This record gives sequence, C-alpha cells and structure tokens, in this order.
Amino acid sequence: MPTSAATVIPAPNSTTLNAQGARIPRWAGFAALGVVFGDLGTSPLYTLQTVVQVMGGQFTPASTLGVLSAVFWTLIITISVKYCLFVMRADNHGEGGILALMSLIGANTLSGRVAVLTGMGLLGAALIYGDGAITPAISVLSALEGINVVTASFKPYVMPTAVVILLVLFASQRYGTEKIGRAFGPVMLLWFLVIAILGIIAIMKHPAVLAAIDPRYAIKFLSHAGKAGVFVLGGVFLCITGGEALYADMGHFGKEPVRRSWYFIVLPALLLSYAGQTAFLLGQGSVSGNPFFLIAPHWSIYPLVALATLATIIASQAIITGSFSMTRQAMQLGWLPAMSIRQTSDQIYGQIYVPVVNWLLMIATVTITIAFGTSDRLAGAYGTAVATTMLLTTLLLYKAMRDSWHWPIAVAVVVSGCFLIVDTSFFIANLWKIADGGWLPLTLAAILFLIMVTWRRGIEAVRATLVQRPEVGEQFLADLKSGVILRTEGTTVFLTRSTQKVSKLIIDHARFVGTLSRYAIALSIVFEAVPRVLGPKCTLVEPIGEGLWRVTARFGFLEIPDLREALNQAQGLDPAIDLDQARFIGTRDLVVRKHVNPALKGWRLALFSFLYRNSVKVVDRFNLAPEKVIEIAHQIEI
Repeated sequence: MPTSAATVIPAPNSTTLNAQGARIPRWAGFAALGVVFGDLGTSPLYTLQTVVQVMGGQFTPASTLGVLSAVFWTLIITISVKYCLFVMRADNHGEGGILALMSLIGANTLSGRVAVLTGMGLLGAALIYGDGAITPAISVLSALEGINVVTASFKPYVMPTAVVILLVLFASQRYGTEKIGRAFGPVMLLWFLVIAILGIIAIMKHPAVLAAIDPRYAIKFLSHAGKAGVFVLGGVFLCITGGEALYADMGHFGKEPVRRSWYFIVLPALLLSYAGQTAFLLGQGSVSGNPFFLIAPHWSIYPLVALATLATIIASQAIITGSFSMTRQAMQLGWLPAMSIRQTSDQIYGQIYVPVVNWLLMIATVTITIAFGTSDRLAGAYGTAVATTMLLTTLLLYKAMRDSWHWPIAVAVVVSGCFLIVDTSFFIANLWKIADGGWLPLTLAAILFLIMVTWRRGIEAVRATLVQRPEVGEQFLADLKSGVILRTEGTTVFLTRSTQKVSKLIIDHARFVGTLSRYAIALSIVFEAVPRVLGPKCTLVEPIGEGLWRVTARFGFLEIPDLREALNQAQGLDPAIDLDQARFIGTRDLVVRKHVNPALKGWRLALFSFLYRNSVKVVDRFNLAPEKVIEIAHQIEI
C-alpha cells in the first residue's frame, strides 16, 4: 500500500503514537490482555495435560524437573526474546504477522530471486489460518472438560456447549476489537491472578521444583529420553502456540503495550502456573487427569471451570483478530481479493472486522469441534501448522536482519541460528502429529495457499490485458481533438486502475457508445497508511486532452471515500463541471479462458473467476449512490 507524508488527525484521550502516527490509548495494554494473550494465557489448561498423556502419567523427579525446565526456557527463548525483542521489530506500518515480515524484506512475487522467500511467507500465513481453525475448538473444549474432575454427568454436554459458546463468540466480532478487548481485559487479568495464586500454593508444598530454572535439567532429560523425548517436546510446544497470533495481533494495540503486558503480567503468571502443576506432579509421581484442575481445591472446581471457559473464549479471540489482520495485509499485498473490511476504532489502525473471514472461520471451527468432540482427540492435530510457521518466520527474520536492519552477517547468523535450533526441534517433534490429526490444518493451509497463488496469477494476467500500446492512447486523443469522437453534455467519472496516460476503460467506452461526455475524468483511488488525509484528496490532476483529465485521489484508512467531495476540492478541473450530476463508471469484468496459451487452466481458472466475480465492487467500497453508478461488464481473456 502506498504511503505519503499525509497529515494525521490526532486521536483524543491518548498518550503515545503508533507506527501510523495515530495515538495509542492508555487502556491499550490492559485491553491487549483480552485479545493478544488469550491463546498463550490459556495454554496451561492443556500443555502439561498432553505431556501427562504422552508419559503415561508416570513421573520421576528428573523427568518432572526436565519437563518444567523445557517449558520455562521455551517461553523465555521463543516468546520473551525471539518474538517480543526481535520479530516484533519487523512491522509494516505497525502491522505484524508473517506477511508483514515478507513485505519488509521485499518478497512479494513468485518470480525472480525472492520467489522462495515469498512462498515461505504465503505458506506461513496459510498455516496460521489452518491452525487457527483448531485453536478455539481445543481451548473451549479443554476448559469445559475440567468439570469432569468432580462429576461425569456433564460429559455428554461438553461438545454441544462448546459449539454454542463458539457461535456466540463469532457473532460478537462485529462489535469490534476495542469493545471486546475492554470487556475481556478484566476477565483475563483475573485469570492470570488466579492461575498465579494456584501455582504459588502448589509451589509452597514442593519448593524444590524451582530448581528447574537450570536449563541442564531440560537438556539432560531430552537427551536421555529417546523417542519419548520427541513426543514430550511436541507437548511442551503447546505452551507457545499463541506466539504467531501475538505477532499478527500486534497492530491492534501497538508494540509497547503488548510487550509490557507480556513481561509484567502474562509471563510471571504462566511460569507460576506451570511450576505449580509440576510441583504437584513431583509430589504425586503418578497422575491421571489434568494437573491444572488437580492442583485446585475441590470446592473451587466449578468457579474455576467457569473462569477457564471465559478465558478460553478470549483465547479464541487472539487467533480471530490475527486472521483479520493477515487478511487485510494479504489484500494490500495483492494475494487475496478485495473484501469488505470495517474499521472498528478511530484510534487504532489494526482494529478491524472482516465479515467473510469471520464466518468462514466460524464454519471451520464449529465443524472441527463437532467432528473431534474432545480436546484429547484434538491435541494430535494441534501445533503442527504453528511449528512450521515459526520455523519459516525465523528464516525470513534472518533476511530482515541482513537486508532491512543491515546487521553484520556474523551477528545475524548467531542470533537467527539460536532461534533456528529451537524452532527446528519443535518442528521435528510435531511431525509425529500429522497422522493423528495434524493433516487437517496442513490441508486447510494448502487450500488457502493455492487460493492466494491462483489469485495473484490471475490478477497479473488481467492487468496484462489492460495494457495497451502508447500509440493507441495517442490516436484516441487525436480523434478526440479532431471531432471524430462526438461529445455529449454531462460529466462522467471513470473509476480505473490503469496508470497509463489514457485509460483503456475510457477508450473502450467511447468506441462502444460512440460518444464521450463533454467532461471526462479518469479517477484512480489510493489508500494511505494513515487514519485521515487532510486537505485536498486529489493530489494529481493532469489534463490529457480537451475536457479529459487524469486524477489520483488519496484517502486515509479510516475514511469512507466521498469521491464527489474529493473531486469538488480538486485544483485544475474545469469550474463548469457539475459533479453533483456526474455519472460514475466502473467495471464488472467476466473472466474467460484464452484459446491460445491461457494464463490459468482448468480448475484454477474456475477458482479465479469465482473469486474475481465475488470480490467487493465499486458501490460497496465508496460513498456512491447506486443510481449514479454504471458498471460495464466485458469479457477478459486470460
């Protein structure tokens, strides 16, 4: 998306600035607890439960301390250091996510030297969508299943209740991240306080567990565990599955609020919770069930399940909002068709709602919840896609260190190499999950990857058909000047994507109708990475013929473009133009297969045609009266 030195209107009641120049509200760090850290914050519900299942419920002091040490250093190295200190530096106008990182290093094409890097970025984004369909399901199911600690009578109702909760969550997205974050923030703060207190109480009974801060316990355990160590590492990985969502959600609240919330609230609470659960395992030696609920007093199970359910609803929010952010980035970078996007805050650029993504994600998540039914069955499918994305992120991060940050090669190799060792270990540990359900997010990711690649290939083919030889435009201007093309009264504004002097849309229209309005304007619209553009919107007004102008209008991301008002303020147009009576002409093209050397073949052409046909149209994007808009449909051969 182009940028400019456009002026930004300050947001009220704010303190610091984000990357777009807009102000970050004081409550952003608090609200971030309710959006960014939901997934990471609820990982204690299922991480050690998965490890217990892998180890058959049998623990020795060495294995217990080894597991906790692995969890501790995984959180420190991957989230505290890699993501918070390094990866979050790789933002695109304040936006995070692997697509932002891909854009930062200049990889946005599948041809040339950067093709491999672009493929990594696209695959990583697609994998997040794939795993994102599972995150809400396993989170809510694992919380509701906690009630089985005290009674088995509720077991048949766990899955239906989870479905109802997820439906309500997705339905609430239209109210916006700001309102959801403010509502969820207090709940998550209470959640972190409760899990920290439960952890402290358990630690006091077995304080020896604190020795696990020594990384040698993890190294010794994993090096001697053999194949079982690989399975345990796959379970340990679940404690950081929200890392990529954290990066993608960064644009919703800004870097500093996210970092402060992590270091001062989330990380201490998680470490205390994991240490408390491990202390319980250390004292018991043999365990069956979820240690998260087993360390709680019997009388507290019901309120704890209720709180955990609310927290896991919030955990689902992190991946949903991350999906919204990635969708907009993919659209801006030209990898997905235009969709309806609603800005839900006038203060923060990243707070958006994408209806199509919301409902598709809801369908996938609810279907998975019904199909798998329990968190135990979902555990096998969870983590595979995110582990792959984290590995790809590290590879792209090295490129950013060298080309964008200009780090010496030795420093870049050492830093990224340390992260690569950790990420590769988790990637290998998660490969065994493919047969147990890991194929599901990988399949969803593969489908989305094919959609993105097909869309880009098709759009490039469409743009190629819009390019005409310069002499065609010059001949048109000559015919216009000589009177060969008749002129009629009125004003017509042609909405065009062409950057050529004379738009093909105008030439085709004049030839088909046989006339051209006395005043004709070829208008291109550009969206800037600032909230609002002050002053005249039309920064380029170029007369190219008698009664014919080429105009570029620029708008901020919060603005609903008023094209008439923008043109009324433009300097350089004929004062006699009556824009109140002007007609606007856009295109609604029909894509068909070229007979010779088609750009897309078979199902890929059908897929692109479907996407192109259903992308957002002119009337939906701009503030135009439908009765004043004409859409011209013509066939485009690709």
